[in-house]
Amino acid sequence: MANDTMCLARFGKRIRFSAFMKPDSDAAETDSTDSPPADVQATLRTLRVWPAMAFVALMVVLRLLPDLLNEPSPAIQMIGAMGPLLCSLFILIWWLTASRAAARERLLGLLGIVLAVAGTLAAADPSMRGPATMMWTIPMGMIGFTLGTLVGRDRLTMNRTVVAVALAVVGIGISVFLRSDGMWGNMVVDLRWRWTPTAEAKMLAKRTAAKPPGTPGRSIAESKLQSALANTEWPGFRGPNRDSRQFGQTFSTNWTETPPELIWKIDVGPAWSSFAIAGSLLFTQEQRGPQETVVCYDADAGTELWTQQIEARFTEPLGGPGPRATPQISGNALFALGATGELMRINPIDGAVVWRKNIGTVADRKPPTWGFSSSPLIVDGHVVVHAGGKGDKGILAFAAETGALQWSAPAGDHSYASPQPATIAGEEVVMMLTNDGMRLLEPATGKVRHTYEWKQRGYRALQPQVIDKDSVIISSEQGVRRISFTKQDDVFAAEEIWTSRNMKSDFNDFVVHEQNLFGFDGGIFASVDLKTGERNWKGGRYGKGQILLLADSGLLLVAGERGQGVLLAATSRDHEELASFQMLKGKTWNHPIVVGDRLYIRNAQEAACYRLP
Repeated sequence: MANDTMCLARFGKRIRFSAFMKPDSDAAETDSTDSPPADVQATLRTLRVWPAMAFVALMVVLRLLPDLLNEPSPAIQMIGAMGPLLCSLFILIWWLTASRAAARERLLGLLGIVLAVAGTLAAADPSMRGPATMMWTIPMGMIGFTLGTLVGRDRLTMNRTVVAVALAVVGIGISVFLRSDGMWGNMVVDLRWRWTPTAEAKMLAKRTAAKPPGTPGRSIAESKLQSALANTEWPGFRGPNRDSRQFGQTFSTNWTETPPELIWKIDVGPAWSSFAIAGSLLFTQEQRGPQETVVCYDADAGTELWTQQIEARFTEPLGGPGPRATPQISGNALFALGATGELMRINPIDGAVVWRKNIGTVADRKPPTWGFSSSPLIVDGHVVVHAGGKGDKGILAFAAETGALQWSAPAGDHSYASPQPATIAGEEVVMMLTNDGMRLLEPATGKVRHTYEWKQRGYRALQPQVIDKDSVIISSEQGVRRISFTKQDDVFAAEEIWTSRNMKSDFNDFVVHEQNLFGFDGGIFASVDLKTGERNWKGGRYGKGQILLLADSGLLLVAGERGQGVLLAATSRDHEELASFQMLKGKTWNHPIVVGDRLYIRNAQEAACYRLP
């Protein structure tokens, strides 16, 4: 009796094991016409696939959601970016707990996915690690895995799991052939084929072929250069007052009959810097291979006059490589801050370094997530930058002549904004907006005159705007706020006038014109009433671009994220698009400038000069 029982048990094991083996041709014919034996069904059951398909559908909805909504908040944008990864996790949980797969299948599926991800990351371009892995590689793999389970859900063999893993490997493995060039403003990964050269590589190859390293640029008479420096029309980031307002020239809106005229267009190295201009001298910053570079171009021809390079390279997965700040002209000096923290005073005539400091070393901190991004401010003989160090090393001021540290002041540790000069309640101050809020500082000493707390979890990138001499507009991920300042017994007091969620800008600065605020609410352009905070209008999808006010013309020049130039009426009545043209190719986050009748615009791969009608 015992022997009979052992034989039956062994026979049962063989039957159950045979369910995992590939059937021979006879068995396959039987499977196609007959129902599987009961003991096989007890081991392998039809998969319950609908939950995984629902998560795949949810992936698509979440990815499209920010672009479909008229008012995508930063939270919605983050959900759109990270939602597919979360859905991928739920698909994996479904497979391990609720798919009806046998234990051996669940283990095989999990192991296959893990090995596919690990192998792909080992073989992929380094740019595909990090956000690209979370937002593209893993979701694509889980979509492939889900489709595999859908195809084989009724087959009661291990083949169905093998097929699912194979499709997951295909979805994940696509990343081996791709490269990430950062991300767009809507948090979509900017993918390219891995073997295609980057814009930076093509630019460097062209430069080497056209002008071997060490070849001097075209010379300009020093007297002309000195005259140019005495005529600094646009000294640095967003203009003289850092508010992106242009005066002194009016423009036509009829771009159909008289379109903007291209003067020159050149390839440049990656950076999110804008321009400073003095006469015919045009200054900016670029990344050129392993070197951070300050460049002086001839503003009339786009030809390079000189470069100053240091061995440094900063890159991060969202914005890519290159400096973030914009040089600042002050008399016979040019000041530039690189993303790795190298602050330099440069002779604007020939590019020679007068002095150099690393603000990370002074503030005892490493470069933040986005790099050191503060465009230097020159005030009272000091070079003021945000460093974000602990204690009183948040804001640093160096002597413009010598580079010696003159004062430092506390500030939040995270900011993509720059110090800004202002006169508030009759007193000259330096405003600095960080993740902690806004500080008003005494320019000569760095004394904190007022701290307005409005904390934000992430970074702040927008410049504050002074309104009517005693109030300021500041921003956060929650919207914009108008604050009124008063001063009594030499003490500042601040009062909130209104807070509005009708303008939720990210890193896209706004401008003020005739009691109206104009800027980007998410990825859609909008106008807000400065008196009430109520929305005037909303319309125009230009991505995460930048804006310049042509004040004397009552016009707004929008630099769209994809390089388009759009002319809008600066009015509270309605969104009125007057003209547009394609300025550049590629992702454009840089601030445009207009000096005289010339528009200067650049992005991470090219720069151009246009004559506006």
